[in-house]
Amino acid sequence: MQAGNLLSFIPYILPDELFEEIVSTKNVRIERIISKGHASPEGFWYDQEENEWVMLVKGEAALQIEGQEERIILQEGMYFTIPAHLKHRVEWTKEGTETIWLAVFY
Repeated sequence: MQAGNLLSFIPYILPDELFEEIVSTKNVRIERIISKGHASPEGFWYDQEENEWVMLVKGEAALQIEGQEERIILQEGMYFTIPAHLKHRVEWTKEGTETIWLAVFY
């Protein structure tokens, strides 16, 4: 058994996004991701082999889907499903505070 808290042990200084695996099996991987004003590099698009379900636990962020003009703005408690190979990027995360993501890859 394992217990934890998604809102604990957050580094004060985050030069890069922090990716922490919470649990992993053959078919599912769950990660906590911590951002603080981070975004995907200019021109970079994620193109993942797996489906991803992501929830914003804390903070705010914007996702950009390739070929769509409108950004998806996520606030605390909101979630979004990203099908495998849907090219996307993190346009921005809120400056000055942590944005905590819960990501489920399947």
